[in-house]
Amino acid sequence: MEHIADRFSFALECLFLFASSISNFFRAGEVLPLLAWTYLVFVLLCLMSWSNIRQARHFTMFSFPFSVFNLFIFITLQLSRLVDAQSLGTATTSGQSAATAPAADPSPSQTSPGAVAADGTISSFRPIFTIPAGVDVGASLIPNIEDPEAIDAQTVCPGYNASNVKRTASGLTATLTLAGQACNVYGTDIETLNLTVEYQSADRLAVRLVPSIVASSNISQYILPTEFVHQPTVDADAGMSSLTNDLSFVWSNDPTFSFTVYRKSTGDTLFSTQGTKLVFENQFIEFASVLPENYNLYGLGETIHGLRLGNNYTKTMWAADVGDPIDYNLYGTHPFYLDTRYYKIDESTGNLTLVTSNETDPMADYVAYSHGVYSRNAHGQEILLRPTNITWRLLGGSIDLYFYAGPTQPDVTTAFQTSAIGLPAMQQYFTFGYHQCRWGYANWSQVQEVVDSFERSGIPLENIWTDIDYMNQYRDFENDLRTFGYDEGETFLSNLHANGRHYIPIIDSAIYIPNPLNASDAYPTFNRGNDTGSFLTNPDGSLYIGAVWPGYTVYPDWLSDGAAQWWTNEMITYHGKVAFDGAWIDMSEVSSFCVGSCGTGNVTMNPVHPPFGLPGEPGSVIYGYPEGFNLTNATEAAVASSASSSQAAASSTGEAASSTTPSYLRTTPTPGVREINHPPYVINNVQGDLAVHAVSPNATHADGREEYDVHSLYGLQILNATYNALLATIPGKRPFIIGRSTFSGAGKYAGHWGGDNTSLFAYMYFSISQALSFSLFGFPMFGVDTCGFNGNTDEELCNRWMQLSAFFPFYRNHNTLSAISQEPYVWASVAEASRTAMTIRYSLLPYMYTLFYLAHNTGSTVMRALAWEFPNDPSLAAAETQFFLGPALLVTPVLAQGATTVNGVFPGTGGKGEVYYDWYTHAPQNISTPGANVTIDAPLGHIPVYIRGGYILPTQEPALVTRDARRNPWGVIAALSIEGTASGNLYVDDGESVVQNGTLFIEFTASNNALYASARGTYNDTNPLANVTVLGVQNAVGNVTLNGVSVGEEKVQFNESSQALVVKGLDELTSGGAWGQDWLLSWG
Repeated sequence: MEHIADRFSFALECLFLFASSISNFFRAGEVLPLLAWTYLVFVLLCLMSWSNIRQARHFTMFSFPFSVFNLFIFITLQLSRLVDAQSLGTATTSGQSAATAPAADPSPSQTSPGAVAADGTISSFRPIFTIPAGVDVGASLIPNIEDPEAIDAQTVCPGYNASNVKRTASGLTATLTLAGQACNVYGTDIETLNLTVEYQSADRLAVRLVPSIVASSNISQYILPTEFVHQPTVDADAGMSSLTNDLSFVWSNDPTFSFTVYRKSTGDTLFSTQGTKLVFENQFIEFASVLPENYNLYGLGETIHGLRLGNNYTKTMWAADVGDPIDYNLYGTHPFYLDTRYYKIDESTGNLTLVTSNETDPMADYVAYSHGVYSRNAHGQEILLRPTNITWRLLGGSIDLYFYAGPTQPDVTTAFQTSAIGLPAMQQYFTFGYHQCRWGYANWSQVQEVVDSFERSGIPLENIWTDIDYMNQYRDFENDLRTFGYDEGETFLSNLHANGRHYIPIIDSAIYIPNPLNASDAYPTFNRGNDTGSFLTNPDGSLYIGAVWPGYTVYPDWLSDGAAQWWTNEMITYHGKVAFDGAWIDMSEVSSFCVGSCGTGNVTMNPVHPPFGLPGEPGSVIYGYPEGFNLTNATEAAVASSASSSQAAASSTGEAASSTTPSYLRTTPTPGVREINHPPYVINNVQGDLAVHAVSPNATHADGREEYDVHSLYGLQILNATYNALLATIPGKRPFIIGRSTFSGAGKYAGHWGGDNTSLFAYMYFSISQALSFSLFGFPMFGVDTCGFNGNTDEELCNRWMQLSAFFPFYRNHNTLSAISQEPYVWASVAEASRTAMTIRYSLLPYMYTLFYLAHNTGSTVMRALAWEFPNDPSLAAAETQFFLGPALLVTPVLAQGATTVNGVFPGTGGKGEVYYDWYTHAPQNISTPGANVTIDAPLGHIPVYIRGGYILPTQEPALVTRDARRNPWGVIAALSIEGTASGNLYVDDGESVVQNGTLFIEFTASNNALYASARGTYNDTNPLANVTVLGVQNAVGNVTLNGVSVGEEKVQFNESSQALVVKGLDELTSGGAWGQDWLLSWG
């Protein structure tokens, strides 16, 4: 019996050893194969050793702590810990465009758990380590503007006095010294400043203040290099042209230094610091100017806000990765504003009286003067708009101001672009087609199905995009080989391109750092970048390691010598595997999901899950719908509301709100020392602490600069690098880039989309103001995530939004992971509304392309506020629910849920000389009262569009892709003014080349019952002219001729009620090409 019991006991002991080791063996085999087999040999040796020892001494496993057993337990536990760290797949996250769908590792064994498929179901991925949420929590801070303990620098600082004033050829210079004891309120006061004033051109005045002594050790704190952000300089002909400058600079030392900029022609004060003190410290600069009552300021981005900024608002500028909150700082920094002032003209004297009320007389005559102000500073900053003044508060840098005389918005915008930020990038023709994207396209097959569905639905689709779903564990420049394999992708893209379509992938701004203990986690992109010193570092020189979608990541340092060429090489290498047609740059604020270098010491845990739930994961299921959804879908809304409440209750900590007074970190300045992580002055940053959801301010660049000084330039720099990379990757073609984070000047490289908006009518409303603001910033290529990104959309909202966005230059539908599908073919009514709007858009692509050509060459705008087209009408100062596309097309969308009509104005009508024609009926709109707010029928599926009289529009028959549309016959729509005249133009080239072999520019004029087309250029376009439509023909039409040849009565249609003349079938008469020779169409 003892022998049997002994055998049984031994068997149990062996089973225990085997069971304890076998799971570790298989788990280790997935990620560390060599170590796994070594461990198996060790286990077998342990079993053999234990068998011999036990038989010799009759020990049981649990009766004596034998050293072999202890060694076994130790090794087993250590291997278990290592495998836990290494066998992590990656959880998914997207460009915070807001996040993205689950991607998987090429190896079936390396998948990540809890990821969400496009239909919202949970995948079978196994769990991985999730970074604790607390890593993205910063210090408890209270913004200065909300802090009752904050010191008002104006009450304690001495200001400056000017001396040593000297005239120069272009202006003056002076020395400013502190007018009293240093206050050091939010930094260390700078004792002496240099003032430079330059009349740089006929319409530009520069005012600069910098420390008199700037050493090499701190030059980056004050001087923004012109190679980063262009600095306007004195024009070559300024000696003569500046004599006609309408601006005048005056300074005073009473009681301390101040300056005023006047408009000489009107005597108006445009900018004056009089009555305030200049504060200039190493981490705080403050200057202020008076403003007139009820002023009209526009610009100062990036925020989601009304077009007219108002006089009780604080604009914060610090590039932030955040999901589009209203009124807070967002992704980009644009410290420029347009100031428009209206004056009522006295009929008898001609004297001007400034308008300070929103109530105006529609029968009176007004004149407007606009000017621009640009503050060339990249530091974190706030601009306080108050009823009588504007105050700038900067966290560093210098005062580098540029005043643009105008006096119109087009004058200001053109001068700003040509002198300071550069002209907008010229886009390829295909980029004006429709773009479809979502976070959640799980594989090439799904993407192909989307393309096929557009084709079956007869809805144009030009470009298909993928969010981070396509990536190998969310790593740039690598595809998930199981779902987005290169061979399958080559077939997909070959067919896509053959059918005239294009593909755009997302490229994030952070680079995964591979796990050094896991050979299978190799990532050559990181290795090549690291070898060339291309990444940001900590102050001690070690790699700065944050966290983004793939896990712990590093960040390209665009100030290093190697980063730009490394980025180009990676683009070229990746394009060899995936023939993409453009780049979508995301997360470029630059974003990090943790405070500081949280990955330092933790890289052996890579890959890891972000410190928050992804859309669709437990606790993050999407239940939100647009306003009014409960009215149109009551049952579904009730279910969603109940589920949302349950989710919120389950996520609640149950802790009662504390009644104690919160404790805030307040930094006291140390003389001569900068506190860059927590500067003494706290701006109203949407994330609070500057390091929250961003790379920390103390991250260090290759040239020694700290992120604090250049943080908001990251988006500009990566767009610059990407532009040059695409020139090398796709030689000869204009780079197509859409970027999220931007700075003044980025428009010469890329377009911009409005970020992670929400599926609400409110965000559709604000999209117009966003687009118009970015027109001022030099970004005509702008659009938003149509139908909304966050939350679920619904049929009504998507119907309205698909039609509105059809008149935005960048037209893309995009939504988040696990939200309902919102491709336009999902609902029959949305599909029909989209086809209707896209037919107009694609017909007008020649007009839109011409507008971009003019913007690229002259600095003109594409989308335009009503106030810009009618600058002398003060009633339009805050108009933000309508817009012009170019000068000729007035768009009046429905922006409210449940509405079937929309109110709109027709500027310049009611005896003021303008006429508008309905796009659909061609009939003129009879508006008898100036400034009348007209109610327009707009049932679901209809967007009111009007052609402004006096303009001629080139058209082309639409198609499902722009390639085919460019091969179709031409058309011309001439909308006559009240006087019976009109003009327009058309630009034609090959639609893609950086350098053109030939171009064509056609000018149209209409008068005296004739339409004339005159072309110049060498581009050979052989498409015939199909038809001409003339609107506003007052008299009966007789014989219609083209270059003296009768076109035939059968080709002529005249509608007396709508006063529209349509001439069709001109193809035979223009078979050599519509613009092969000049032509004259006349009607008697």
